[in-house]
Amino acid sequence: MRLLRCLGKRAALAGVPTYIEHFSKFSPSPLSMKQFLDFGSSNACEKTSFAFLRQELPVRLSNIMKEINLLPDRVLRTPSVQLVQSWYVQSLLDIMEFHDRDPEDQATLRQFTNALVTIRNRHNDVVPTMAQGVIEYKETYGDDPVSNQNIQYFLDRFYLSRISIRMLLNQHTLLFDGSTNPAHPKHIGSIDPHCNVANVVRDAYNMAKLLCDKYYMASPELEIEEVNACNAEQPVSIVYVPSHLYHMLFELFKNAMRATVESHENSPRLPAIRVMVALGQEDLSIRMSDRGMGVPLRKIERLFSYMYSTAPTPQLGSGGAPLAGFGYGLPISRLYAKYFQGDLQLFSMEGFGTDAVIYLKALSTDSVERLPVYNKSAWRHYQASQEGGDWCVPSTEPKNTSTYRVP
Repeated sequence: MRLLRCLGKRAALAGVPTYIEHFSKFSPSPLSMKQFLDFGSSNACEKTSFAFLRQELPVRLSNIMKEINLLPDRVLRTPSVQLVQSWYVQSLLDIMEFHDRDPEDQATLRQFTNALVTIRNRHNDVVPTMAQGVIEYKETYGDDPVSNQNIQYFLDRFYLSRISIRMLLNQHTLLFDGSTNPAHPKHIGSIDPHCNVANVVRDAYNMAKLLCDKYYMASPELEIEEVNACNAEQPVSIVYVPSHLYHMLFELFKNAMRATVESHENSPRLPAIRVMVALGQEDLSIRMSDRGMGVPLRKIERLFSYMYSTAPTPQLGSGGAPLAGFGYGLPISRLYAKYFQGDLQLFSMEGFGTDAVIYLKALSTDSVERLPVYNKSAWRHYQASQEGGDWCVPSTEPKNTSTYRVP
């Protein structure tokens, strides 16, 4: 019996390249927040979701697996990246088991939901494990500008793909596992149709304040202001995934508090962190302003780099704050904003402080998934070699023009 299982597993693994080649020819199908909401609230049909996901999940998995294979060989050979690849291969195989199953069979639907839970749990540590792979690569081979550029491009797409896959998994499992979340009975899966932005801001602030008080024995106060240009009498609310918004805000609060406390350690009073929430016709904007002395302009883009972190490298499974030490907080937070066509930007004044602004779409019809697709354009990014710059590089020792004579 064990031999048969072993042979069956080998046969399944042998089919993986064929599956990837087939499904990567299709582009992922982006969904809008309104589509997620409409499906979950009015006509949620488990059979329809099953039929969509057993096609869509292999497409999203295969598209990003094709890109994994375009990484430099030295990156692919790291144990952590190979582990992540094995998880993606197994998850693809798990979905393919249902490709010809009957959606009318209740047992099949129940097994499918259980399989999605298994896949979601399997991928829980994808972010820190891939981060560990980057560290292993850097420790072995050092910094290479071309590889760094490719890795930055890939990780943005890889982590955005992961966010989208988890969104699909969470929506299906939360809607069809037979129970409702008692803490959030009005949520449609992971979506809050009336997400009160100020409440999420306060939740994220309070959690960051706990951490700040623990490490520094002090923390700045919060001042929050709301402007609702659409209805001045109502608090600002949108259709959104509260956990995504919380993730972004928590990361920004941690950074703002750390900068504020460390730059005012000799001050009798810490300046407050000010948050402005503004809702317009198209955008919902959240601006967080601190007085943490700011960051030089040349370092701003580095804050969003996966290849750069000033914190000590954490050990996987050691607990503590999520992603602490990998330096992934800001780049991942920006991806959460971009996932539904928003953005996260930093505006800093060195010597004064920093404004961080989260931009989200105000309308659920405009909040459409931003998904990477594997095609020739993506392929060319990985083939690019570093070219000579077409701008002069300022010299620290300017030429002495008095030595030049007119002929």
